[in-house]
Amino acid sequence: MTDWPELPLHEWRATRDTLHRWSQIIGKIRLGLTPTVNHWWNVPLYVSPRGLTTSTIPYGNRWFELELDFVDDVLRLRLNDGDDRTVSLRPRTVAEIYAETMSTLRAAGIECRIWRMPVECEDPIPFDRDVLHHDYDKRYVLRFWRIVAETTAILTKFRARFIGKCSPVHFFWGSFDLAVTRFSGRRAPPLEGANAIEREAYSHEVSSVGWWPGDSRLEQPAFYSYASPEPPGFRDATISTPHTYYHPTLKGFYLHYDDVRRASDPEALLLDFCQSTYAAAADLGRWDRAQLER
Repeated sequence: MTDWPELPLHEWRATRDTLHRWSQIIGKIRLGLTPTVNHWWNVPLYVSPRGLTTSTIPYGNRWFELELDFVDDVLRLRLNDGDDRTVSLRPRTVAEIYAETMSTLRAAGIECRIWRMPVECEDPIPFDRDVLHHDYDKRYVLRFWRIVAETTAILTKFRARFIGKCSPVHFFWGSFDLAVTRFSGRRAPPLEGANAIEREAYSHEVSSVGWWPGDSRLEQPAFYSYASPEPPGFRDATISTPHTYYHPTLKGFYLHYDDVRRASDPEALLLDFCQSTYAAAADLGRWDRAQLER
């Protein structure tokens, strides 16, 4: 049986906040050096055997990867020509990590300018001036990594059931969450009040499910599922998965991580949550399920 570790938000919040910003630095480097892909699929990170990675980024006639390696506690820059450089991950300010990361790229012959303001987080401070966030507790970093790795494996199984357009299992460094998104195949009406990022992300009808460590809106880690646009009746739909509820502020169904990790079969419970909430979105949204599913 998989060991799903505890991850109380109040115990690792300072480390979470620091790691969130470190991940945004490398995510913005990927954003700055890759062609824009529909729904911003060129910007997320991915779970790797050692942490979180940008995956391969082309740069002229070379290519490279940036990886937050939680085993060796380094940010690793790896190039196809054999060049391998590291930035130490330990209790250090965001400003230190930002400065050393950018100088390490320049020393390897890679030039990249990024917008230094973090996004989708509380207390945003430009990376180069952020001396407030500096915590790194490896115990909780490893727990976080294990959870996203185990969740990635289960979401990949859920993704395999769908033959319509579907995203990879992404780790979005902005919202600091893991997600996989299914598409109905139809364009969505313009999202009222949306910014440019949201308009591109939700240009088509979607059902998305994922995991999130929580913040001040929900002070604990949770699995979530939402539909955009949300079809009439979705929030009142009967979901068979135990402990599932609709969160009116976050606008989606939520299943607390602790309820999953304490279950006799966490994988079965999570897959049931994925399937039952997707089915509610697809049925109420009149998706052509016969053509979209295996």
